[in-house]
Amino acid sequence: MKMPLGWAKEFAKFECTPHEYAERMTMSGSKVETYECEADQIKNVVVGKILSIVPHPDSDHMVVCQVDVGQDEPVQIVTGAGNLKVGDLVPAALHKSLLPGGKEIRKGKLRGVESNGMLCSLSELGLTKHDFPNAIEDGIMVLDEEWPTGTPIVRALGLDDVSVDFEITPNRPDCLSVRGLGRETAATFGVPFMDHVPEVKSGHGDVTDFLKVDIENADLCYRYVGAVVENVRVKPSPRWMRERLRLCGVRPINNLVDITNYVMLEYGQPMHCFDYKYVNGGHITVRNARPGEEIETLDGVDRVLSEEMLVIADEKGPIAVAGVMGGEFSGVYDDTTTIVFESAMFNGPSVRTTAKKLGMRTEASGRYEKGLDPNGCLRCLQRALELVQLLDAGDVVNGVVDVWTQKREERRVLLRPEMVNKLLGTNLDKQQMIDILLPLGFVMDGDDVIVPSDRWDVERDCDIAEEVARYVGYNKMPSTIMTGVASARPTERQTFREKMLNTLVGYGLYEVETFSFFSRKSFDAINLPQNDPLRKAVVISNPLGEDTSIMRTTALPSVMDVVTRNYNARAAECAVFEDATVYLPHGGPDELPDEVESVVLAAYGQEYDYLALKGMVEKLLETAGVKDVRYERNAAGTTYHPGRCADIYLGDEKLGVIGELHPTVLGNYGVKPRVVAAELNMDVLFAHRGGTALFQPLPKHPATARDLALVADLSMPAAQIAQCIEKAAGKLLESLTLFDVYTGEHMAQGKKSLAYNLVLRAPDRTLTDEETENIVQKVLKSLAEIQVVLRS
Repeated sequence: MKMPLGWAKEFAKFECTPHEYAERMTMSGSKVETYECEADQIKNVVVGKILSIVPHPDSDHMVVCQVDVGQDEPVQIVTGAGNLKVGDLVPAALHKSLLPGGKEIRKGKLRGVESNGMLCSLSELGLTKHDFPNAIEDGIMVLDEEWPTGTPIVRALGLDDVSVDFEITPNRPDCLSVRGLGRETAATFGVPFMDHVPEVKSGHGDVTDFLKVDIENADLCYRYVGAVVENVRVKPSPRWMRERLRLCGVRPINNLVDITNYVMLEYGQPMHCFDYKYVNGGHITVRNARPGEEIETLDGVDRVLSEEMLVIADEKGPIAVAGVMGGEFSGVYDDTTTIVFESAMFNGPSVRTTAKKLGMRTEASGRYEKGLDPNGCLRCLQRALELVQLLDAGDVVNGVVDVWTQKREERRVLLRPEMVNKLLGTNLDKQQMIDILLPLGFVMDGDDVIVPSDRWDVERDCDIAEEVARYVGYNKMPSTIMTGVASARPTERQTFREKMLNTLVGYGLYEVETFSFFSRKSFDAINLPQNDPLRKAVVISNPLGEDTSIMRTTALPSVMDVVTRNYNARAAECAVFEDATVYLPHGGPDELPDEVESVVLAAYGQEYDYLALKGMVEKLLETAGVKDVRYERNAAGTTYHPGRCADIYLGDEKLGVIGELHPTVLGNYGVKPRVVAAELNMDVLFAHRGGTALFQPLPKHPATARDLALVADLSMPAAQIAQCIEKAAGKLLESLTLFDVYTGEHMAQGKKSLAYNLVLRAPDRTLTDEETENIVQKVLKSLAEIQVVLRS
């Protein structure tokens, strides 16, 4: 938001340098990005008066002028312009002068005749016809006002004001106006705020004879105020208005369009004026666009409208896109005789969505989308009508059409000085706080603070505290030591997660982080069946691209992308894991998905096979305190190699899966070595976690070990045999280790040999040979029931 300091002084009388102003406004919460003055680009250029004009002796198009520039003697300047006459006041750039763009002017000779400077045109001063409509573009600028010779041209042309550029945060749309910043200025400098109340003189007729307004969608249009001006006189705006618009970065056009822009800058309320003859039937309807409707906007582009877009329509169709831009025939033209002024309030999110879809963000849409004050619509319209009468731009018709569907109710916040002081660490009394709030437009009613209708960001104690803090001065706030005890500590879930991840890192795996979204092609990459529930993913409504169009339901493709990059980079081995969140949809499309925490491990290389990874998983489960886990062989998988993977169960609940990836999957990723992977549900792990590990003293009695070489069917899982041994041996079994598997020579077809080491120990005595033998026999008897016998 750009604001001329001269304009701000209409609302607050203050005196300081631009640098001091910028510093004090920034410290009070209105951040100044930069400030600039056009006069800084123009040096030693003054008002000169043409005393004489004679032809150049050696040129048929140049003339030699004697110019009075307020010095003791006239200066001689040669020019090629043909629009000058004796007595004209012109901009004269003297010796060692500076023009916009860094152009320096020095005295010299033009075809043998001395020239002590240059007479300037509009463009050479950085101006256009829009800034000075009465000046010519292809000649020297001739001033149309009387000024003493020698007056700096920046003063004569009104180029000596300072434009301050503010960075306005989205929660302060009230500061997107000179009036709003003027109030902040008054409070910052401790001077009265001089607000202006528009006064419209009585006109003629009745506006209801000209205009009717209906609002069909009250959710997207809160208020619409319209007025009519007859006998409009389209002409350039006065110089003071053109100067202010230019300093705010707005190009002057004509008096009526300039009025709408001026009010928008002064009050922050976007406005529009329609040529009445193009408002068919004199009937304006604010409604949603209908299927197939189109509009040609003021920029000359045909735009197709969709049904969620709000439009301003007459009896034939849309004449403007609400809050964004008017239609091609909704402007003001040289033959315009009657206009309709519009001051309306539209839903911010709706305006933002419409502007984005049409690709046409404007000054109006940028303001509406931040949420403006509907209570100010009428005041802004009255200001526009006041300016019409002030500039003699037309004859105002009496009355306004004001359709108000949603009024902004008064907001009250209880002033609690003790809470404000607690938040700020200050010791201010109530009256000091009130003295800060009143200049900002707040009103006190007992202990209640009545919030101005354009300060919808103030809702509670902390907002009041912020207002107090920024005007006490952040640099003046006392430094205090924090009181109380901060009880911040990791949650039990966070501690558990940290322990699990540290365990994996300790086993030599590297943690990776990938995006939570990917492409549907990822399901094909891991060979997921078409009917698999994991293919039902949450679709992102505004994806960055096809490769990031859905939320992941499994993190295996993401981790495999990392493995593939390592393989393509010729890494000899790779072992990684990710603590990933997956998103499992349920219910309707409007319901949020279930977010499940999953740990995915993947590795390849000489040291990493199925057993190595299984050992890591077992140790991870041991760290979690999860017991009684069983592994069930899976011979029907498509992602994992059939027969070389297992599902992990905890009771009847599936905990995860572990195994070698299917060769087809490796082919899809272009990875040649075998890759082992595991997926574990961290939510299930946490739910079944064990308690704190307790210290156990070293055993006092010796252990007894027995080795059993067993013969079983090739198809029998070793885990089933181990479970049988553990159940039969009972509590005296301290450990069970499978240390050999043999399927070679001397083994019957379809059989395999498994060798287990059993360590038996009693806590209160040394086991006798007889007790040990009884346990072994009990184990062998139990194994026989599942067709597992002792190898002979």
